[in-house]
Amino acid sequence: CTEKKEFIMSRQLLRSGTSVGANLREARYAQSTDDFIHKNSIALKEIAETGYWLELLAQTEYLTQVQYEDMEKDCTEILKMLTAIVKKAKQNK
Repeated sequence: CTEKKEFIMSRQLLRSGTSVGANLREARYAQSTDDFIHKNSIALKEIAETGYWLELLAQTEYLTQVQYEDMEKDCTEILKMLTAIVKKAKQNK
């Protein structure tokens, strides 16, 4: 049962984490400014969700504190970058 919970959380982490990259790739080829903002906004939501799954994995001790802090730092940096991209794109619209 414990392995199943870890597998489910890990799978969710993988899904949300890879969705960030997929949405950023789509944003690169956006058909309009609105489409660009939309794809980056989805990526922003997905990186926030990724942070959530990292927290759960750390709280349930499937990740060490060092592993969590390292990944959470990257997650936060990506979140900040995407927030700035979306904000700037909206201002320039």
